Amino acid sequence: MIAQLAIHVNGQGLYAITDQLRPLLQHAATDEGLCTLFIRHTSASLLVQENYDDSARIDLENWLNRLVPENDSLYTHTLEGPDDMPAHIKSALTATQVSIPFQHRELLLGTWQGIYLWEHRHHAGVRQVVVHL
Repeated sequence: MIAQLAIHVNGQGLYAITDQLRPLLQHAATDEGLCTLFIRHTSASLLVQENYDDSARIDLENWLNRLVPENDSLYTHTLEGPDDMPAHIKSALTATQVSIPFQHRELLLGTWQGIYLWEHRHHAGVRQVVVHL
């Protein structure tokens, strides 16, 4: 089964998408397998991360923003604004695809794990995530 999720974002940050996957798993043709997600953008990424303490996600965002700053004089790709090239670099350093096994139509995530879309741009919009079960 292949489905597509439309994830609304309001700018940079980590957006939990685990709950949006549960209905898809309930309609899967099998009760166990692999859930693969792929984001169809070059300035956002996907990751499995802590879903309990918000400070872990805030620290990740702050660290990556410090590692890849905006307005670096080395950037030549600047047509789409000062956050665009850093967003491409952040996407290259993280992941555009994640795979999580599922069993009994439930993701086999750890107790404190969740799946996140990591938006690297400041702009609000909609991101497309392809889901393959």
